[in-house]
Amino acid sequence: MLSFLAFPSHKSVFVGDKLEPNVYIPRAVLKNLSLQVNSKSQQILETNGTTGTDFSILPGAELPVANTPGTFHMQVKLFGLIPVREMVVNVVPRVKVIPGGQSIGVLLHTNGVMVVGIADITTESGKKENPAAAAGVKVGDVILKVNGIAIKSDTQLRKIIESYGKQKKPLSLQIKRGAKTFSASVQPDYCQETRRYRMGLFIRDSAAGVGTLTFYHPASGRYGALGHMIADIDTSQQIDLADGCIVGASIQEIHLGKKGRPGEKIGLFDGESGISGDIAKNSQFGIFGNLNKPIKNVIYKKPIPVALNEEIVKGPAKIVTVVKGNKIEQYDIEIQKVIPQSHDGKGLVIKITDSKLLQHTGGIVQGMSGSPIIQNGRLIGAVTHVFINDPTRGYGVLAQWMIQEAGILPQNENKFKVSEAEKPQIFLNKIPYFCSAIGGDFLSPSNL
Repeated sequence: MLSFLAFPSHKSVFVGDKLEPNVYIPRAVLKNLSLQVNSKSQQILETNGTTGTDFSILPGAELPVANTPGTFHMQVKLFGLIPVREMVVNVVPRVKVIPGGQSIGVLLHTNGVMVVGIADITTESGKKENPAAAAGVKVGDVILKVNGIAIKSDTQLRKIIESYGKQKKPLSLQIKRGAKTFSASVQPDYCQETRRYRMGLFIRDSAAGVGTLTFYHPASGRYGALGHMIADIDTSQQIDLADGCIVGASIQEIHLGKKGRPGEKIGLFDGESGISGDIAKNSQFGIFGNLNKPIKNVIYKKPIPVALNEEIVKGPAKIVTVVKGNKIEQYDIEIQKVIPQSHDGKGLVIKITDSKLLQHTGGIVQGMSGSPIIQNGRLIGAVTHVFINDPTRGYGVLAQWMIQEAGILPQNENKFKVSEAEKPQIFLNKIPYFCSAIGGDFLSPSNL
């Protein structure tokens, strides 16, 4: 029963590969399965030199080969009688990318400003009040507009609050909460402690941190990084991206990871490193966009294939990352578990086995997110999370999910539906400040 439950509803196959139902199914089960394949195109599949739209493959028979890109339906039956699973199969061209491993600085701005805290105001009469909370504003809300004016920064909002507060006029806020948008009216009060008008909120309009580049696709100029979404540190909610960019970063220091306390990379944003690009999407599988110019990898000088989920096996693998300066190095890890049917971004369980990396970092640390995972000469995923109680172990996201999210491979039907923000036009030469890893410290919120 567990074998049958492991069958995915969607599957991808590279052109030239045989149509395996599921490599994670035991052979004892596979030899009793038959396949019924139906496609609209006669050229997608080929068996024994013959192409066609319909194939019935009996147990033990020669499996068809994916001939050209396209989509078809496949029904899997046990003993040729009992339907087990209906599957949609995508035949896709083999994709090759240049692995990353370089440290990057990430800077993005939110769409509107996010409420990250509520703080009462001491009014002129000495009372503790909170105008925004009384109007229904909550932590995690995003303020999009005030009195019809689109809000782009905390500074802009502070000036509007001060102006309308002095005039004793209320503010009409347009607020986004999850997928819903609503309005709220707030009358700013004068705060004795700060000596200015406030609504009683802490807000944030941007985030910055250090992560790792996962791959660069030369044919399209697209990249993928981090392997997980960027969320606000105070609310843990996904940041609604307005625009953003990545630049190179140089690792200056590493705080060692220990049981119960994740470590982190400390990096300096370096706009002169040669790495720069926009951020077009912030999703559960990472951040994606276009680089301004190609990257080089001293370890993998030529593009390598991206593995489909079912090509990944338990056992030895390597990660590519930076622990000092800008030097990328390769380290040994072990793939302990593969979870291809999971779609929360945690498709791999990995363990750091390289003594040199353990000495430098203690295991997986913040800022290592996005470090490419290589197995059998193929990109199979990227490091994403660390186990708090065991920093030598953590999760990885599957590479197939990342290249689909980047738009390099067509996405499966009804899956991975994440809207893409408009491509921002940002040019950064240098950002002269230090910042800790994504998932660590973000820019301080403004007190409004």
